[in-house]
This record gives sequence, C-alpha cells and structure tokens, in this order.
Amino acid sequence: MATSETNGNPTAPVPPEAGRSGFPARSMVGAGGGAQGGVGAGARRRKPIFRIGARIGNATFVAIAVAVFVLLGLVWWAATASGWVKPIFLPSPVAVWTQLVKLAGDGTLWADAKISIYRIMVGFLIASAMAIPIGVLIGCFRIWEAAIEPLVDFVRYMPVVAFVPLTILWAGTADTQKFLIIWIGTFFQQVLMVMDNVKRVPPDFIGLGRTLGLPERKILTRIVVRSALPGIWDTLRISLGWAWTWLVLAELVAATSGLGYRITVSQRYFQTNTIIGYILLLGLLGLITDQVMKALERVLFGYARRGR
Repeated sequence: MATSETNGNPTAPVPPEAGRSGFPARSMVGAGGGAQGGVGAGARRRKPIFRIGARIGNATFVAIAVAVFVLLGLVWWAATASGWVKPIFLPSPVAVWTQLVKLAGDGTLWADAKISIYRIMVGFLIASAMAIPIGVLIGCFRIWEAAIEPLVDFVRYMPVVAFVPLTILWAGTADTQKFLIIWIGTFFQQVLMVMDNVKRVPPDFIGLGRTLGLPERKILTRIVVRSALPGIWDTLRISLGWAWTWLVLAELVAATSGLGYRITVSQRYFQTNTIIGYILLLGLLGLITDQVMKALERVLFGYARRGR
C-alpha cells in the first residue's frame, strides 16, 4: 500500500483508489452526483401504483374504468360475431342496441324505467327514514340494542324471496307490494349498518362533550350523529344497490309494468335481446345512482375524506 511523506515523516496510508492529490475518488452513485445518482433519486421519487393506499389521478381512474368496459364489450362482440355463442343465448351488442332504440322510440323503455325508478325511490326512502333513527338509537344505548338487535338479526337472515307470496297476499300486486319487498330487503340491513357507524364514533368525542357540560340530547345530535353522518351516507349508497335487486324481484313475480316485468314478458317469447338490454339498463341506472351518491358525499362530507 502506498504512503505519502511530509518533511520525511510517514503519514496514514493512501487507498489505492485515491487520486494523485490524495483525495478519495468520487463514487459513481452519490447524492445528486453523477448519472447513476440522478437515476437513483428519480427511482426514489417514483410512487408505485400497486402500493397499498397509493393514489392515482382522476383521469387515470376514468381511463382504466372505461377501458375495462370497452374490453368486455369487445369480448362480447367477438364471441357473438365468431358464432361461438348462438344469438338465442347471447345476442350481439348491435342486436341489443337496436332493440333498446326500438323500445325507446315507441315509449316502452321510458315508461318501464319511470315506474321502476318511482318504486325504488319510494320504497328506499321509507326504509331509510325508519332505519336511520333506529340504528342511531341502538348504537347509542345498550338497553335498546338488547331489545332490538337480536330481532333484527333474526329477520335479516330470512330470504326476501320467501316473503313475496305473503306480500302479494297482504298488499295485492299494486305498488304497495313493491314498496314492501324493497323495505324488507333493505331496512334490516340498514339498521345494523347504521348502528355500526354510530359505534365507530370515537369515545373521546363523547367524553369531550360531557366535559363541556353538554346534555345527553345535544351530545347525541351535535356530536354522535354528525360524526356518524359520512358513514351513514355510505351505508345508504350501498343499500341502494340492494334495493334495485329487490325491486326487480318484485316486478319479476307480480307486476304489470316496470323493468322486471318487461324481462319476464320477454322471457316468454325468447326475446333475449330485450332481456340483455334491460339487464344492462338496470346496471346503468344503478351505476348512475351510485355515482350521484358519491358526488353528493364529496360535497356534503368532504371534510371526512381529507387525508385518505
């Protein structure tokens, strides 16, 4: 190993990689130095999209969602155009679109959609108006939870389909029967989900209210309910999807109008293009209502989404 001398005295050994000046050679990977250092810094700044909780831009989100729908549409078109699936089982996208345009032109589609939307809105609002206060009540007071929750758990495991004959017997085949089916299918689930939303309110919030001397009524309305509202809204959004399912069930069995009724009539005449078209229409209506609920959530409860 080489050494350097000053006034004849040996000094510390100089590493072989040092330059003639005695200073160590600069590393190829440094903090901001050299090409490799720049690449390393860029790699550190890059955010992996598959990391849990990683964010993507709104434009990217929409592009991915649209791409999935387009891909499924292409697979559908290829399966029918190649003759792999017979039209009686799965008509082509063009045939379905043509049939929907025809039904829209003579007013059938709009009439069916209008009555179905009316039924689901009324039934869903009745169920929600009853479920929210009951869910808040049993979420706040243990005594009411003991009295109500076991009964709700008992009923919610009963299949809604089994109630269809009874609802026809009780309410006939008018719209009241449709409201009742939607109520049975959503009310009991909503009660328990609202209860869970209320129980997630941090106990420190309630303790702070008591420290400030607020009465129980104001703690309930100003702290508990307001803190649980974002979660309750999300519960309503999710249960609205279930309501669409129960609406179609009610219209499939006992109805003379509506989207479900039209599907049943089309089944009798093997009009699979109408059946597929109405199923897609139901999915579209559900997607629209879901996105409207999400948009309202961002407006009403934007504070709850900060930091997510």
